[in-house]
Amino acid sequence: MRKSVIRANQVTRDLKLGTHIVHALRGVDLTIYAKEMVGIIGPSGSGKSTLLGIIGGLDSPTAGTIEIDGIDITRMSEGQLTDIRNQKIGFVFQFFNLIPTLTALENVALPIEFAQVRRHRPFNRASELLDMLGLGGRFHHRPSELSGGQQQRVAIARALANDPPILLADEPTGNLDTHSGETVLQALKTIRDENGTTVVMVTHDQSLASQMDRVLTLVDGRIVNGIASDLSNVEGRQIESARAEA
Repeated sequence: MRKSVIRANQVTRDLKLGTHIVHALRGVDLTIYAKEMVGIIGPSGSGKSTLLGIIGGLDSPTAGTIEIDGIDITRMSEGQLTDIRNQKIGFVFQFFNLIPTLTALENVALPIEFAQVRRHRPFNRASELLDMLGLGGRFHHRPSELSGGQQQRVAIARALANDPPILLADEPTGNLDTHSGETVLQALKTIRDENGTTVVMVTHDQSLASQMDRVLTLVDGRIVNGIASDLSNVEGRQIESARAEA
């Protein structure tokens, strides 16, 4: 029996913009299993990043529940959420978010140094991860001395520093050329295959999404069946809403 590591039950998220309420998510149900690579696609404004942020405990749903590794995080305090994020979730963002004054090695070691319980020696673990991602010769380079693809791989290594079972990636190839984007995708596949990490990736790139184990499509805050071949026209298609249970 497959183990679920992420479960959303009727998750909604309403955002107040002036006098208007925007329904960013409208009753999302999903289950993601251990060691899966899942892509989340959909047109701009469909709620992809909002959903990823709620899964990662960076935001709270207006209604519904989120479970991470069997633990309901919906009503946790910020301190409790910080512990969950530190122990169970790694984040990779589109804009890398590396500290410019630190070397690649120092950027990756930083989360371990701040962890309440250290599972690794910071610089030993950082070296191991950078080697695995093909950056063995870039330990002492600062972000400005690295290409975009190299910076993103450093960001992935940093996200994995404390051995999280889940990696959440929000448009990780959005600022990269095709070759660098493919390199980053292969790095994520290696992480899943070698570490058993569950990877959830929001992307606009359907060529990358097509290489996932499974793809969820969001339209107007709802998960719909299937993959639209042209996201620019997805709202005009007749797609029946359905729960995305595998």
